[in-house]
Amino acid sequence: MGHISLKQVTKSFGSVNVIKPLDLEVNDGEFVVFVGPSGCGKSTLLRLIAGLEDTSSGEIVIDGTDATSLPPAKRGLAMVFQSYALYPHMSVRKNIAFPLKMAKIEQSKIDEKVANAAKILNLSDYLERRPGQLSGGQRQRVAIGRAIVREPAAFLFDEPLSNLDAALRVNMRLEISELHQTLQTTMIYVTHDQVEAMTMADKIVVLRDGRIEQVGSPLDLYRKPDNKFVAGFIGSPKMNFLEGEEAAKYGAHTIGIRPEHLVLVDQGGWSGKVGVIEHLGSDTFMHVHLDNGLGTVNVRTDGDNIAKAGNMIAVAPIDQDRVYRFDKDGMAIR
Repeated sequence: MGHISLKQVTKSFGSVNVIKPLDLEVNDGEFVVFVGPSGCGKSTLLRLIAGLEDTSSGEIVIDGTDATSLPPAKRGLAMVFQSYALYPHMSVRKNIAFPLKMAKIEQSKIDEKVANAAKILNLSDYLERRPGQLSGGQRQRVAIGRAIVREPAAFLFDEPLSNLDAALRVNMRLEISELHQTLQTTMIYVTHDQVEAMTMADKIVVLRDGRIEQVGSPLDLYRKPDNKFVAGFIGSPKMNFLEGEEAAKYGAHTIGIRPEHLVLVDQGGWSGKVGVIEHLGSDTFMHVHLDNGLGTVNVRTDGDNIAKAGNMIAVAPIDQDRVYRFDKDGMAIR
């Protein structure tokens, strides 16, 4: 079990409304990612679900039980923080076992649960080490192991990979995704990194200024953004936007084209001068300064592209269906 329902939940700190009234359904076994820029309310929303913050109004229902006023320990959830929050004087074994010791579980049961969690997380060979003897990725796995042994209804992750270097982030991203497939337990994951959101989530919740902008699968948000904010936030590199006469031709205030949906053309299209070129091996990204003050667009081409800074080129949408249209309020025009 792990169904979580938020009904008109709000949170205010004094006169500041951090979370505006919102509704959200997290289904049993889903991997849901809260994503958005800094200060959008994603961590606060997670803490409301965990019970680490009190709701100002609204209702939080966990597996059919109104948990709005329940303390964290009674909600059946386990939280993994950005900081590992491990006890430095304890071994890995004792760190993982700690919540079970506090719950006064019999030792044989503790040993069984710790061994199982260590096996899942590839920590069996490190059980007698202390946190200071582990890498950042291993320490994060210990923190996750401490959550696993509690057998929670849902795992709550608050930017758990922020303290890791780029290579470790990729590895841990895969490990957490594989863990979800193994445990089939509900997971709610907070990040500001839309690449993490796209690669890990069953469902993404895009937040801005304490409001939900859109909820959907990664591909739904990529292909059918509800507004300019979501369109610009989901996708890497981000979507290009053009305004003025070119947008008006499409019956819009603003048009958006993703870098991967722009192609080089021999005639027609938008002409401009190549600026910065980023060679990434399989791909090349060209920043093109368009003529007539249209602005700069990022164009994704193949890794063998031989264009150089200063070259004059022309680009056009790969097809008209890949041009996104937005009105003056930034809402998608379908």
